[in-house]
Amino acid sequence: MRSAGLSDRLAPVVAIWNQSVLSEAELLLPACFINEELVVPTNNAFKGDLMVDFTAFLWILVSIIVAVFYLLVDKKPRTKHRVIEVFLLSFLVISIGIASLIGFVGHVFFADSTAANIGWAAGSPFQREVGFANLAIGFLGITCIWLRGNYWIATVIAATIFLWGAAYGHIMDIIVHGNYAPGNAGGALYNDILVPLITIILLAAYVRTARKVNEGT
Repeated sequence: MRSAGLSDRLAPVVAIWNQSVLSEAELLLPACFINEELVVPTNNAFKGDLMVDFTAFLWILVSIIVAVFYLLVDKKPRTKHRVIEVFLLSFLVISIGIASLIGFVGHVFFADSTAANIGWAAGSPFQREVGFANLAIGFLGITCIWLRGNYWIATVIAATIFLWGAAYGHIMDIIVHGNYAPGNAGGALYNDILVPLITIILLAAYVRTARKVNEGT
């Protein structure tokens, strides 16, 4: 009876403590806005964030691995120009081409789950337009295998405008709406920034070394 009475007296204190801890957690944890409702991520949500981050950076890693493997088995001399060419083509085909085609599939055929991952409201027809923009960029990236020269420059320009524009949209969504959903503030955002930056650097180096090769220096 004595312990029961003590438990009854401590119950309000425990309730206040729990509420205090929950309030602090809501302030410390990143918040996601989905359909204008504040959602505090759980441990499972953080695991999902890490998985999304990994998948976004996966395209960059795969592009590097494929380029290195190709150079190891390639019988052509590994000149500076050749190495840059292989890395640039790998990024064009994989990080821009294949990644964009998968983005097309996600936005068009799995629109609701993709929207939820980004923190968007489901059912928007604009998402289909984003999907077909991904399809266009993906087509450009894949066909860089057969089309060279200025076609590579056009592909980098188109992908940069689209991806940096998407990154700007994600950043503004974070600032204005506090949207920290994994598809908006996670690895996808870093990918949208890094892939164009890497391809621009590689393209500039490729053009420069190609000029030196043509001049015979």
